[in-house]
Amino acid sequence: MAAALDLAAQAIGVSDPNPRVGCVIVDAQGRVIGSGHTQRAGGPHAEVMALRDAQAGGGELAGATVYVTLEPCAHHGRTPPCCDALIAAGVGRVVAALRDPNPLVAGQGLARIAAAGIATGCGPHAEAARELNIGFFSRMVRGRPWVRVKAAASLDGRTALDNGASQWITGPEARADGHAWRRRAGAVLTGMGTLTGDNPRLDVRLVPTDQQPLRVLLDSKLNVPPGARLLQPPGRALIYTCCDDAARRSDIEQGGHEVALLPPGPEGRVDLAAVLADLGRRGINELHVEAGAVLNGALHDAGLVDEWLIYLAPCLLGSGRAIAGLTPLTRLDDAIRLQFTAITQIGADVRLLARPVAGLDMWLDQT
Repeated sequence: MAAALDLAAQAIGVSDPNPRVGCVIVDAQGRVIGSGHTQRAGGPHAEVMALRDAQAGGGELAGATVYVTLEPCAHHGRTPPCCDALIAAGVGRVVAALRDPNPLVAGQGLARIAAAGIATGCGPHAEAARELNIGFFSRMVRGRPWVRVKAAASLDGRTALDNGASQWITGPEARADGHAWRRRAGAVLTGMGTLTGDNPRLDVRLVPTDQQPLRVLLDSKLNVPPGARLLQPPGRALIYTCCDDAARRSDIEQGGHEVALLPPGPEGRVDLAAVLADLGRRGINELHVEAGAVLNGALHDAGLVDEWLIYLAPCLLGSGRAIAGLTPLTRLDDAIRLQFTAITQIGADVRLLARPVAGLDMWLDQT
């Protein structure tokens, strides 16, 4: 199963909106005879890739054990059910790390395999398999993407000087690592403050990728300038707005982008919960946020941040811009408590991954 997880990781930046799945087939003598991972949406799933690999190598599938990082699908999507392919191949046992949270599967894949007289198992490396597909589980269970907010800051928590200068606080290794996290996401989101100040591209450039994430802009008044780098190739952009201006909308859409009109939330800005729900309907599993203090703070205050991805540089800036503009507290007991899930040195900088404690375990337990 560990080898299957390594294969599943190769589907990052490839398989979205489908989950990242790896599969290893071992014959009755304990020899690996087939392996594979899920391909692009519409292409073969991991089990089919592994079956093809075994057949191409002349492996004996009768009585073989299949290790797969997620329950084989049981429904017709763009491809036939993988559980049927395994049954037809005559394997002897199927072991999944996790059940598929998709309501169209939800145990039916393993049940159909068991009904065909094939032994099944579930559970090995379950936590690692879920982490690899945390966004897919979020979308299936909660109907919205997993929201990861990224920031690069000084040791005293400043993302820029008061005059806006921010390039570069962290080193090249951290910047490349940040692009790897962009590649992992189905969409990268920012707001008009960041677009006006930094004019970012929000694409993946510093690491190889098979496909670019969707670039998402929150632009309540639909003021994005036509020359914004976010609107330039590669990829396409999705702009959420409250402004029903047909002329501006037409200009943007003629460039191959999309404008989505949503009802306003507090203070007349695009409703953040509505944005996440819409992105979930669009098949976005992980949402990578690279924004300023205002949007980061709004997401936090709305309880919509699932994970903080923070790069800290070994420098002090003093006065400057904060990671997030949070609602002021009067009591320490009211602080949102986080738990560190990983602390890693990246070049000269430190990468921190932290998640809110409250509420997270509740929905994860449902999976």
